[in-house]
Amino acid sequence: MSNSLLLLPPSSSSYSQPHSPLTLTFFNSRRKRRPCRYSRATMCSSHNSHPPNDVVVGCGAASVDFLATVASYPNPDDKIRSINLKVQGGGNAGNALTCVARLGLKPRIISKVADDSQGRSILDELHADGVDASFIVVSKEGTSPFTYIIVDNETKTRTCIHTPGYPPMIPQDLSESSLLTALNGANIVYFDGRLYETALVVAQEAVRKNIPILIDAERPREGLDDLLKFANYVVCSAKFPLAWTGASTIPQALVSILLRLPNIRFVIVTLGKDGCIMLERNLDVASSTEEVDIDSLVESLKMTTNESVLHPTCISSSVATLKAEGIGTVNGRIYVGTAESIPPLELIDTTGAGDAFIGAVIYAICANFSPETMLSFAANVAAAKCRDLGARSGLPYRADPRIASFMQ
Repeated sequence: MSNSLLLLPPSSSSYSQPHSPLTLTFFNSRRKRRPCRYSRATMCSSHNSHPPNDVVVGCGAASVDFLATVASYPNPDDKIRSINLKVQGGGNAGNALTCVARLGLKPRIISKVADDSQGRSILDELHADGVDASFIVVSKEGTSPFTYIIVDNETKTRTCIHTPGYPPMIPQDLSESSLLTALNGANIVYFDGRLYETALVVAQEAVRKNIPILIDAERPREGLDDLLKFANYVVCSAKFPLAWTGASTIPQALVSILLRLPNIRFVIVTLGKDGCIMLERNLDVASSTEEVDIDSLVESLKMTTNESVLHPTCISSSVATLKAEGIGTVNGRIYVGTAESIPPLELIDTTGAGDAFIGAVIYAICANFSPETMLSFAANVAAAKCRDLGARSGLPYRADPRIASFMQ
């Protein structure tokens, strides 16, 4: 095996020629994109304009966030003052679909709120951002979900205290006609792991209609294992892979996820300021490749990243038989994406950064981005969000110059 690195010129495609698993493809937003293999037959072959089928359906949480920025997180029994306060829409699904709407797609959300002031503000804000909220069930009684969020200005971390809505959503809340209308013409269906009983009904119908499914695996939740069986794509938090698989390292856990979920095309783990790692399944069953230890391969990829580059980049391996010790092997490709290096004075709040990343991934799948472009694009969108308080204030619009290179 060669230990040299191959820097492909912009016109090259790492799919067009075989090479060692340690031969790397370097990518940034100025590079030419290579074709994506995730899209449905109806998707466009380029992303210079909106995809012809740009409907996205999401099922999950929509709530209100009460955000308070403090100089530093309080000690027990402290009394402190906030230095900034904001009330805005929240909830994983609500945030991710708001991101999708601002990028130019047409999202529909399935969720539940109460007919109270918070519920009405949730609906109004989603509508104002271009999210179709007509499939949200409104309970005449009860309370809408809300979250208190304390943003620590010293450590740039946030602490969330969530109060679920009541009564909870059940499958009977969503009529069959509403479900079929919501899924009509959908390009992809996204679940944030909440409202699992309803989510399972929606997922089963999406599978019947051959609509791809993306799941946000933030943490193990009731019903998530059943929902994951329907997934084509999974995006998970840094803690989820080890918690769900029991593996000793994240790369090994990604192999375990692909082995346990045979329908998965790729799984991404987001790592905050450390970027992300993606494991893509190789669908070419005839491919015969060298067996490589996945931990060693990921470390080799990380060592090639250039920390002096401030904007997000992505490095990929070639296709290989990736071995996780004591777990098994999977034929696929590893991608290591970096996060944007945000100057400390510009970093305001990380609330909803993962939702922004997922929203950008959904857009990238619909717009037929290559994997490298997708990861760099998602990192850019998440970084833009972190420059404002709350999960939605900083979400970029399609015309934002910070993402213009991806839209051309």
